[in-house]
Amino acid sequence: MNFPILTSLIALPIIGALALLFVRDDEQNEGIIRNVALVVSVLVFLETLLLWARFDPASAEFQFVERHAWIPSFGITYAVGVDGISLLLLVLTGFLSPLSLLCSWESVHQKSRAFCICMLLLESAMMGVFVSIDLFLFYVFWDAMLIPMYFLIGVWGYERRVYAAVKFILFTISGSVLMLLAILGLAWLHSSATGVYSFDLGQLSEIAIPQRLQVWFFLAFTLAFAIKVPLVPFHTWLPDAHVEAPTAGSVILAGVLLKMGTYGLVRFAFPLFPAAAAAFAPYLATLAVIGIVYGALVAMVQPDMKKLVAYSS
Repeated sequence: MNFPILTSLIALPIIGALALLFVRDDEQNEGIIRNVALVVSVLVFLETLLLWARFDPASAEFQFVERHAWIPSFGITYAVGVDGISLLLLVLTGFLSPLSLLCSWESVHQKSRAFCICMLLLESAMMGVFVSIDLFLFYVFWDAMLIPMYFLIGVWGYERRVYAAVKFILFTISGSVLMLLAILGLAWLHSSATGVYSFDLGQLSEIAIPQRLQVWFFLAFTLAFAIKVPLVPFHTWLPDAHVEAPTAGSVILAGVLLKMGTYGLVRFAFPLFPAAAAAFAPYLATLAVIGIVYGALVAMVQPDMKKLVAYSS
């Protein structure tokens, strides 16, 4: 049996976070807490490099696929896999996570155990987003990722941290709810066509989706991903989150979380709803160009480095 490397990428940070629960959170153990979190994140990064080394670039199929029944009565499976789109994003996540812990080494001393636990749980959820090929599993990781980031901003952020954290969670959750409805609609369509529910990306790609439903499903997916990109006019949460987040949160926001919106479009929205994607492509391109020009102009006049990074992102 092959080593379940993708499951390991998800599970290892969770195991590290659970281990930290058994370490007393005081000044004496602060070094131990940080070192444990750093070692775990470095091990995850090394695993991503091993994954890269074993990856076959000549194949367009998902590799290292793992499938296990999760909720069989509803066709929900634990299905993970990696292809060329997600591979480098996994390596990027693995690389930035230990860097984020290192850059907070001297700046975060309050509740350091909880901080490290949030960082590890966030890393696990981000890995899960990039390897999920079951849409329900993807949604679970997509929303699970918001919780540790919410606490990173709200607890270890700066003066307006609570406002920024609440704004971040409200924007992202509002888009996620519509995406969940679209995911459930896809499973219902699959059941209507085949008699069984399925959330598997490969199986859902094979069903014929009526044009009108394609439009609504595409808009639901795209709204969730546009907020995460973020695309104008759904961008207003980002400057607040960037400025108020601790440095580690800002690194993860700019380096990984903002990539997830585009990843979602390329992985799910465009392949599942090609006709709707072609119809809306000019509008998305227009909003993207507006965002580029607007972000550049606003970034030019920012005296705050974090706001500069936020708008340039």
